[in-house]
Amino acid sequence: MVLNDKRLRFIVGHYASGKTEFSINYAIKLVEMGKKVALVDLDVVNLYFRSREKKEFLEKLGIKVIASSVNASAVDIPAISAEVFTPMQDTSYEAVIDVGGDPDGARALGRYKDYIVEGDYDMFYVLNANRPETQTAEKAVEYLRKIEDTARARVTGLINNTHMLKSTTVEDVLKGQEVALEVSKMTNIPIKYISVIEKIAKDLPDNLEGEVFPITLYMREDWMI
Repeated sequence: MVLNDKRLRFIVGHYASGKTEFSINYAIKLVEMGKKVALVDLDVVNLYFRSREKKEFLEKLGIKVIASSVNASAVDIPAISAEVFTPMQDTSYEAVIDVGGDPDGARALGRYKDYIVEGDYDMFYVLNANRPETQTAEKAVEYLRKIEDTARARVTGLINNTHMLKSTTVEDVLKGQEVALEVSKMTNIPIKYISVIEKIAKDLPDNLEGEVFPITLYMREDWMI
């Protein structure tokens, strides 16, 4: 249950793991529950498929979107708005922080180390076992530890987000679940969520570790596969 998570939720993972889709869906879930929500786009590495691209849509839903201080969606300037501090300091917000992919992207968290106090935040590691760099537990753990080192914060939960976009099958999700279970055993970090497109969520077994979290692909336009 999202309300059982810490107020500050940092979403990290390998590039193209699906962090942004999960972050957006998570923020929407919170606002649907009547919460005051801020979605922070802390990605200063990737120019595409960033949560800031859906700012107008999200703000119509009542979500405060905080992103680059440069008002352009694809300008290669690693600028972060000072507004990022707002949801970290203002405890009236439920905050979802979409962090850049890979260890390089996670480095941006280092500047907020005074606000990342162990026990006061959750950092969720999004795992897509269909990505070559994280298709085994050993590789996934190696990435996880590198992200922790550069972010100067510890992962508190795993998200199985193994997918093939709109072509995702139950078999994809279950394959990823096996990898996530191995990662969990190796790190002693629990599986928090199984992120899966809505059309197949109902077909998953009901005994999986972690909460099934149906998502909509907001970052994929209708014509995209």
